[in-house]
Amino acid sequence: MSTPSPAITGVDTHAHIFRQDLPMVANRRYSPHYDALVEQYLEHLDRQGLSHGVLIQPSFLGTDNTFMVEALRRYPERLRGVAVVDASASEAQLDALAVSGVVGIRLNLIGKALEDYTGPEWTALFLRLASRGWQVEIQRGIDDLAQIVPAIVATGVDVVIDHFGLPTGGIDPHNPGHQAFLRLLGDSRVWLKLSAAYRSQSDQAQAATVLAQVREAAGSVERFLWGSDWPNTQFEDQTDYAEQFALIEALLPDAAERKRVLVDNPARLFGFIPR
Repeated sequence: MSTPSPAITGVDTHAHIFRQDLPMVANRRYSPHYDALVEQYLEHLDRQGLSHGVLIQPSFLGTDNTFMVEALRRYPERLRGVAVVDASASEAQLDALAVSGVVGIRLNLIGKALEDYTGPEWTALFLRLASRGWQVEIQRGIDDLAQIVPAIVATGVDVVIDHFGLPTGGIDPHNPGHQAFLRLLGDSRVWLKLSAAYRSQSDQAQAATVLAQVREAAGSVERFLWGSDWPNTQFEDQTDYAEQFALIEALLPDAAERKRVLVDNPARLFGFIPR
């Protein structure tokens, strides 16, 4: 008999788990010197009164999603996952990930040359993901997002933009690339994670300014999500889980808006409730 899912009190949509002894990709930008385990993550959720979480495959583990999948299988009632796959991933591979609780794939494009995501292989993958109701999560700086997102959204798949769109220095309404990013947020298939403001060197005041800009562009907060970005890789000595949760509470003082971002939106997108 399956364990009933806990009532949804809040969803953290962006966290990573790993062990430092796992095999890592050769061209990685970062190598962890510690372990970040699912049990530790669940303790953080519990401490903040959050019921559910989403594990994001770390880029340094490449397309070997085994460690994340094992955690998803152990805690299917509380966790979902976003995997990293090759464009040529087979239906059998995607099926196996889906059974474990994976609901999307990630394109971490930081420091990478942009591929042609309109090419036949990527387009075919996105179409297959769309038919599954999956999402494509993208991490890339604000200046390039409008070059990438429209073609992916055109396949019918939901796109989730990481970390406020990484607007280092803020969003300049006179910058054409930033204007194009803001226009993306009006699309009903484009979602935005209000997460990891520190990766854009933003403090609370700067994050509040960006939030006001993206809220106006999107028309509401109904496609906004929150993520802790735990364990805050490369910034471990500058922030922690409690501080990241306190930030979203400060940025969203209205209880109804906060519930939408922490509960209603992610419950729908990540399949914690039927869509």
